[in-house]
Amino acid sequence: MLSRLMSGSSRSLEREYSCTVRLLDDSEYTCTIQRDAKGQYLFDLLCHHLNLLEKDYFGIRFVDPDKQRHWLEFTKSVVKQLRSQPPFTMCFRVKFYPADPAALKEEITRYLVFLQIKRDLYHGRLLCKTSDAALLAAYILQAEIGDYDPGKHPEGYSSKFQFFPKHSEKLERKIAEIHKTELSGQTPATSELNFLRKAQTLETYGVDPHPCKDVSGNAAFLAFTPFGFVVLQGNKRVHFIKWNEVTKLKFEGKTFYLHVSQKEEKKIILTYFAPTPEACKHLWKCGIENQAFYKLEKSSQVRTVSSSNLFFKGSRFRYSGRVAKEVMESSAKIKREPPEIHRAGMVPSQSCPSITHGPRLSSVPRTRRRAVHISIMEGLESLRDSAHSTPVRSSSHGDTFLPHVRSSRADSNERVAVIADEAYSPADSVLPTPVAEHSLELMLLSRQINGATCSIEEEKESEASTPTAAEVEALGGELRVLCHGHGRPEEEQVNKFVLSVLRLLLVTMGLLFVLLLLLIILTESDLDIAFFRDIRQTPEFEQFHYQYFCPLRRWFACKIRSVVSLLIDT
Repeated sequence: MLSRLMSGSSRSLEREYSCTVRLLDDSEYTCTIQRDAKGQYLFDLLCHHLNLLEKDYFGIRFVDPDKQRHWLEFTKSVVKQLRSQPPFTMCFRVKFYPADPAALKEEITRYLVFLQIKRDLYHGRLLCKTSDAALLAAYILQAEIGDYDPGKHPEGYSSKFQFFPKHSEKLERKIAEIHKTELSGQTPATSELNFLRKAQTLETYGVDPHPCKDVSGNAAFLAFTPFGFVVLQGNKRVHFIKWNEVTKLKFEGKTFYLHVSQKEEKKIILTYFAPTPEACKHLWKCGIENQAFYKLEKSSQVRTVSSSNLFFKGSRFRYSGRVAKEVMESSAKIKREPPEIHRAGMVPSQSCPSITHGPRLSSVPRTRRRAVHISIMEGLESLRDSAHSTPVRSSSHGDTFLPHVRSSRADSNERVAVIADEAYSPADSVLPTPVAEHSLELMLLSRQINGATCSIEEEKESEASTPTAAEVEALGGELRVLCHGHGRPEEEQVNKFVLSVLRLLLVTMGLLFVLLLLLIILTESDLDIAFFRDIRQTPEFEQFHYQYFCPLRRWFACKIRSVVSLLIDT
């Protein structure tokens, strides 16, 4: 009896798994779930821990063993989705950016969105002019340290904080000036709200870029925002399509299709190529969820979407949550005392630090500045710096770029890559649009390809692990293929057309073969089945049998006998 109890308890322990979820302030929440626990159960535990009611904007993100990121599906088992060895590690992130973050009902929700956009700013996903960047950084400074105090904040105090991947001394001075003169008296909640209002007006608000290639082999980044679908190339927004103009999202292998219906019945199909089929499927799922969340009026209008064509079964997916309009209506009914908020303050973050882990770029030693400049120059045609760098500018590219900062010392002739003082903008930047923070291994690998050094101070996001040497070598081949395009698009289109024709031909031949077998069974077999008997007794079948089938059978028999006799004679 005792052995049975012990074996039963051991089996129950084997069915429990430890999960660690990294929150937006880089603290961690650890819990234990059962083997069959759904994603909704884990998400509800997390929201209860955060005292969060407006939870539909958030989600849980994880990376599979193949380094592909996913959003945890709430209707499926957590263990089956992760496909990795426990303990499991995931991240709590904003999944759907609110169209108007200032309209959120509770301060706790606004604070979490503020932390997410702060991360976007640091990792280079939220791009803006230098004046806007200084204002956003000043709001963060006010929210974290309060009013300027000469006794506590000596000259150059803003340089201890890093709000962007790279910035200049002039930008630091501008941040400190705004903090001293314009934001005095603002509470953390007020500064965060003003930060959100400003970020909402920026072109790349809510952008989570997916790296792809267009039909010409040029690097592009696809993203979904509260207002529509965007395509970025070299930090230029080359396409912006409103959600009501998107009629269909489809993918096949690595190819992603976007069907657009614009005014005057003009229909367009945009085609892009993802690095892997898994990345393309993730892109497709994100598009389906964002379109349903922002476009539909009610969750009852959500339908199951399939990526298949007419004859072959493809992936099927259905968005399972509420839509934006329903979330806003539900938020308006919240009537509780505002929960207490424990702000992170000046605690350094692992992946999005307030206090910088190193000096700003303008004070880096001469040899390091040369390496940075060389790596930037060599990496303009690749995905270099795509993980953690806000776009930088260099005057060596012509008159369209602003002059670089020169030092008054002996090394004044060295070019330094900094954020331009006037045009920190996605509209005319020279580097590719940054991708999410978990892609550190791609950044490190691209720097190796470009011959640039990697700082040991750069830290990875918990969403991905450090690659081994073999993984780096394999990933290097994939990145080189990605950087050199997908070959000749015309040949790929021809091959896809030929493959589609062959599939159609095979399906047609299969149907004809099945019909022929059914006809032979009906006419030649003696099966006494009610279904066959009813068909044989119809006048139409009898007419077909005697007038067409029997003469055709005699003709075939005659031909076969003649061929056999010819073979015997020879």
